[in-house]
Amino acid sequence: MDSAVIQLLVLAGIAVFLILKLRNALGTRDGYERPPVPSSGSGPTPRQGFEVIQGGEDHDITDHVPANSESAKALAEMKRIEPNFNVSEFLGGARGAYEMILMGFENGELDDLVPFLSRDVFESFDEVVQLREREGLSVEANFVGLRELSLTEATLDPNTREAQITIRFVGELTSVIRDRAGAIVEGDANTIKQQRDIWTFARVMGSDNPNWRLVGTED
Repeated sequence: MDSAVIQLLVLAGIAVFLILKLRNALGTRDGYERPPVPSSGSGPTPRQGFEVIQGGEDHDITDHVPANSESAKALAEMKRIEPNFNVSEFLGGARGAYEMILMGFENGELDDLVPFLSRDVFESFDEVVQLREREGLSVEANFVGLRELSLTEATLDPNTREAQITIRFVGELTSVIRDRAGAIVEGDANTIKQQRDIWTFARVMGSDNPNWRLVGTED
C-alpha cells in the first residue's frame, strides 16, 4: 500500500479518536444553542427569568407590632443602625427592669436605679419617697409576677438616633403601708393587687452605653 495512503488512514484514525474523547468530556448538542456568555464576576451566573427575593417579614418585629406600622418602621430602623438589637430580647430585659424599678420605688431604694432613670423620672420618684419619710410612712411590698407586657409604640429620631419604646405593664404585687408606730394604714399583705403602668424607655442607638433609661411614666 502506498505510504501516503497509510499516513492518511493513521491521521483519520487519530481524528476519530479525538472526536470521541471530546464528546465524552463535553456532551452533545442537538440543534442550535447560543454559545455561553462569559461571566464578568467570580460567582455563578443567575438563570434568566429567575427572581431572587431578598429579605422578608421580620417576625421579631411583627410579633409585637403590626406590619408596616410606624412602630414597625421605627424598630426596623433601630435594627439597621444596631444589627444586634433584638425586640424580643429587649422586652425580656424590660420585664426584669420593671420589677427592679417598681420594687426600688416601693421600698424607697432609689440609689441603685440611677443608671436606669432619666433625671425627671428620678426626681419624681424621689419626691414621693421623701414625702413618705416626712410623714413617717414605710412601704412593705412584694412582687408576685407580671400578668401582661405589650409594646404599644416605638419611635426613632432620625437626627439624634434616640429610640423610644413604650410598654404597657400589668404587674401583680402585695403592698402594705405602715405608720411610725408600725400600724397598717393602707393595703393588705395577703391581698394581691394589680399595678398598671405605661412606661417609655429611651436610648441612643449605636451608642456605647447599653442601658435603656426610663424617661416617662403614666398609669
